Amino acid sequence: MVQQRKSISLYIIPIHVYDTMPSSIHDNATSRSSGKITTTDPSTQKTIDTIKDIASNIREASSRMRDVVRAVRQSGAIDELATAVHEAMIAARDTTKEISETAKELKERGVIKDTAVSVDETAVAAREISETVKHTAQQIGESVPVTSETLKEAATKVRSKRKSSHK
Repeated sequence: MVQQRKSISLYIIPIHVYDTMPSSIHDNATSRSSGKITTTDPSTQKTIDTIKDIASNIREASSRMRDVVRAVRQSGAIDELATAVHEAMIAARDTTKEISETAKELKERGVIKDTAVSVDETAVAAREISETVKHTAQQIGESVPVTSETLKEAATKVRSKRKSSHK
């Protein structure tokens, strides 16, 4: 099977934002509209300056982002990552096939069925052992009073024989 490599090209289109207002207007709190000069209050001017700073930051960040993307693309890191992911997927596919083939072989040889039968037989034997232990414990419980009485009688006889032999 012949595999074809597909490549994806990434094109960066630079976007430039040009300021159409004369720089003198940016530097003071006045603006020109239809030939009139108006003065803005300090709070409004602060908002305007903040917006301009944000716009400037966006331009700088965009420029840095373009540079980073260009550098990453030119470094070959993207191709390397894509190749590594491709190889990992091939390895995963091959491993899956191996496991599948091994499972089929085990099934065909009857190993899986034999194992299941052995597990069932072991479970039956374990139940039988459990029942035997249970009956043995019951018999021990039933015989304890009799055994205890017998031991007491034997101990009494031994004591009485010792006393009679010491006299």
